[in-house]
Amino acid sequence: MQVKVIKSDGSLEQYLHTKVLGTFANALAMIDQPNVYAAEQFADAVTFHLYRKKRAAIITSEEIHLLVQAVLNATGYANAAVALNDFHLNRKVKRKRIEVVDEHADHFDPDQRTPWNKSTIVHWLMENKKMDLHLARAIASSVEEKVLNIGILRIRKSLIKHLVLSDIDVMLQAQEQLCGS
Repeated sequence: MQVKVIKSDGSLEQYLHTKVLGTFANALAMIDQPNVYAAEQFADAVTFHLYRKKRAAIITSEEIHLLVQAVLNATGYANAAVALNDFHLNRKVKRKRIEVVDEHADHFDPDQRTPWNKSTIVHWLMENKKMDLHLARAIASSVEEKVLNIGILRIRKSLIKHLVLSDIDVMLQAQEQLCGS
């Protein structure tokens, strides 16, 4: 049985233990108590729980987030659970506030704006650049991180495209170096 995750954008992907491990590691780092061993143990517990439960093998990313918080709270890291939840909520708010506008769009015309959606990049990369899902998601996540860090509420499609193309180059170079060495 393979556990599937319904992402916040509605897409479906395979459950990745490493993402949960990274979430625990980041949560512990947020409170200046990095502990890779604890993060590994916590991630193992969540993965074991997900594969041993008797219901459908589909879970939402929000349910995983709640499981991570529950584990942190139950193991004496309530402050890490709070920090993770604050990060999670702030990220959601930032995503909801960002609008994408066409190159020649009037910023005041709501018909010329669309909400930010990382999945748009993933679909574009898979369709137009024939990338596999994992590489497309990695590039889209990297671009989203840059867009969120810029801190502007309206971003032009041309800037997004520039960021995507730049990250494609970086990812492909990294992939070449890994495979070539």
